[in-house]
Amino acid sequence: MLVPVNWLKEYVNVNVDVDELADKMTMSGSNVEEVKQWGEGLDKIIVGKITKIDVHPRADKLVIAQVTTGNKSLQIVTGAQNVEEGNLIPIAVEGTKLPNGMVIEETDFRGELSQGMMCSPDELGIPKHMIPEEFKDGIWILDPGAPIGAMLTEVIPVAEKVIEFEITSNRPDCLSVLGLARETAATLDTETKFPAITLKEEGVDWKKESKVAIEDLEGCSRYTARRISNVKIGPSPQWMQQRLIQAGIRPISNVVDITNYVMLETGQPLHAFDADKIKDQHIIVRQAKDGEIFKTLDGVERNLTSEMTLIADSQGALGIAGVMGGEESEVTKDTHTIILESANFNQERIRKTSQLLGLRTEASSRFEKGMDPEGCLLASNRACQLIEELDVGVIDKGVLDEYPNPVKQMKTTLRPDRVNALLGTDLSVEEMVRILNKLEIQSKVVGDKINLTVPTFRKDLQQEADFIEEIGRIYGFDKIKPTLMKGDIMVGGLSERQKMEERIKNALISCGCFESLTYSFVSPSSVDAIRIAPGSFKRDFVKLLNPLGDETSVMRTTIVPNMMEVMARNIHRNVTEGRFFEIGNVFYAKMGEENALPLEVRELVIGSFGKEEDFFALKGVVQFLLTKIGIDEVVYEAETNHPSYHPGRCATIYAKGKLLGNLGEIHPKVGQQYDLDKERCYIAELNADLLLDMASVAPQYKALPKYPSIVRDLALVLEETIPVKAIEDILKEHGGEWMESFQLFDIYQGDQIGKGLKSVAYTMTFRHPERTLKDGEVDGIIKNVVKVLEESTGAELRA
Repeated sequence: MLVPVNWLKEYVNVNVDVDELADKMTMSGSNVEEVKQWGEGLDKIIVGKITKIDVHPRADKLVIAQVTTGNKSLQIVTGAQNVEEGNLIPIAVEGTKLPNGMVIEETDFRGELSQGMMCSPDELGIPKHMIPEEFKDGIWILDPGAPIGAMLTEVIPVAEKVIEFEITSNRPDCLSVLGLARETAATLDTETKFPAITLKEEGVDWKKESKVAIEDLEGCSRYTARRISNVKIGPSPQWMQQRLIQAGIRPISNVVDITNYVMLETGQPLHAFDADKIKDQHIIVRQAKDGEIFKTLDGVERNLTSEMTLIADSQGALGIAGVMGGEESEVTKDTHTIILESANFNQERIRKTSQLLGLRTEASSRFEKGMDPEGCLLASNRACQLIEELDVGVIDKGVLDEYPNPVKQMKTTLRPDRVNALLGTDLSVEEMVRILNKLEIQSKVVGDKINLTVPTFRKDLQQEADFIEEIGRIYGFDKIKPTLMKGDIMVGGLSERQKMEERIKNALISCGCFESLTYSFVSPSSVDAIRIAPGSFKRDFVKLLNPLGDETSVMRTTIVPNMMEVMARNIHRNVTEGRFFEIGNVFYAKMGEENALPLEVRELVIGSFGKEEDFFALKGVVQFLLTKIGIDEVVYEAETNHPSYHPGRCATIYAKGKLLGNLGEIHPKVGQQYDLDKERCYIAELNADLLLDMASVAPQYKALPKYPSIVRDLALVLEETIPVKAIEDILKEHGGEWMESFQLFDIYQGDQIGKGLKSVAYTMTFRHPERTLKDGEVDGIIKNVVKVLEESTGAELRA
């Protein structure tokens, strides 16, 4: 909600500067988004009058205007086509700097001196989409009667500070200058000054010849109508135009501008119909018919449903209630009589209508939040008052007001002791009553309670806590001293499982991984992209009852597609390398169990790509992670059948006999699904729940060894197809109780050992806990190990 400060000041005494006002309003609950300054640099623009216009002797499209500013005459050359002798116009004289940065200088236009510039609205900083049609391509022609020689800022409110308020959906009463005036008065402890409304009603009594009927009582709770005769359609006064522009609405014509002005002022939307286009002056509020076609003011034909409310006459529709009027009944320059509508419509109906039609207007945005039907007549009378004051037309006598079920003010009570107990204050009952009365909540102390009568425009006040909040925000939450909570307080903190998950994240971050967070809602086709086999349990999705679309219609059963999308997005944006991880839930449907909640499993997925990344680099990250969380006895077995991974570069990971997950290079056909024909991607997919169950970081201590170790290197030649795991299994089983450790340190393939063979070399460390070992004892162990290797794998000692 954009509110010009001087407009606000007409209704409330503001006794602080604008910045302090913004701060105080924010603290009392009316959040200020921004304070804007309109009209900067216009303090030197002068009102001038064109006394004579001559054709430029050497330019067909230019004219020479003689302009007076009262005490000075100027010659100005212009190409504007909309100026005439006698026009009052804004003048920028030599040395003036305009809002667009232009500095005005005396200029020679083909031999004729120009001593200033006539200004267009655009040149004075008014946004192009807000400029009235008559001035869009020309000079700004000021209203007759503007004092010649005066500063433009003294004649029209072009220099103005505007406050932008964030209005929450539960406070539609604040979508108006009057509503914010009430809040300002309560915040600053000052008084509101609501405009006095008086009408002459000099026209005929029109109620006898007209009628309003509400057939759709659910869609419309109140409908008022007034008639204005002898209407003179034209531009509205420029002070009104400026206020509308500053409030974010483009001026159109005097009648439309008055309805918009009153809507901004009171919050109540209005609509004007051409009365001559309403059959028999009979207005009917009814439901639309399914399939009914109606052309709105924007020239679009709308397909209506029976869920929508229409304003109609006996022959057809006139407007979509609360949203937009119709093209057929539009007020035009030829209109002489109008009927002014001020009504209240069902907020749910308006919201749904606006959504179904894809049509949102200033009126619908207010009605869908719930307007007060008691404000209908006030807004209608205020608009008629402005019509009379601006000599736009004559108000006919009487008003049609259909109000079958008037709303009643809610009455309730408030406990003062409960106020102080909940707020932590020591306010007197008198202070509470004073604050509530400031908010127009009628309050009276009866015994130990306060009786309340709630104004109809405060629909958000429903229970005792709401009134306590009102007292608290106006008193000032910043004035309430912070105290410790009372009662048994549980100290928060991370569980052991959460701490371990943080340890996993920190370990991966230390390996250069970035954490990613993706949606759990995915498309059913996501598993097709990673080639999950038909019939796999990963295709048993948990389906959403009300999805946003097919792309987010099921819950994910694996995070791998999400990780592929993350890597693909980075690669397509020319990121050359990256490591990512995500820990999140995957969801499995419990087949055969009706209405059963899905099984949620934590999954960890690590992904990498780049020139330095390969299978072994990612395996190193996984090994580092498992070591950091205390998981040992890890086994990697070659996997050739997983559909998502390259058949020769994939491994299944086990720890203590339990399946942890998979690790490998993504299958080329999977990469093609993400437009990654040339980039290799690597992924590790681990069961995070199992990691957390098996993890242990409890420190284990043992004394430093007293006796020296014996180290032996063992180099073997064997067939290249035999995995090193087969050798290591034999070393573990036959290395004896004195073997402290072994480490692979070399793998070689080449001409020196023959085709189809490889050389592997291990360092083996032996130590006795109670004495020094002898070389002969270790040699015997080595001899036995070699013998077993020869028999089991065909390995030979390398010479």
